[in-house]
Amino acid sequence: MHKDWPEMAKELSGLIKEVRVGAPDVMKSFSAMAAATTGDGALDSKTKELLALGIAVAIRCDGCVAFHAQAAVKHGASRAEMMETMGMAIYMGAGPSLMYAAQAVEAYDQFAAKASS
Repeated sequence: MHKDWPEMAKELSGLIKEVRVGAPDVMKSFSAMAAATTGDGALDSKTKELLALGIAVAIRCDGCVAFHAQAAVKHGASRAEMMETMGMAIYMGAGPSLMYAAQAVEAYDQFAAKASS
């Protein structure tokens, strides 16, 4: 099973714009929550994106995997750091998380290849 994760993120971004138009107050609050939680604090942004990617795997959210794999690459997460994160997600979510971890590795690799070209 091969997915085009960068294309998925691009398509979802367009669809999310529709939600922003239809539910602006909710999306404004969601964006404020994202800004409040993703910036550097006791944990740096890279660590927070790896946490989000692990949670995305554990809850089996394709779109979340796409966005947080992209953000992990953007914030400088190494493949080794991502793989340790996948180990924790598999530990916490068992077999279903293993299936999503495999997809998250593919997503990370696609975003990393795109970032280096």
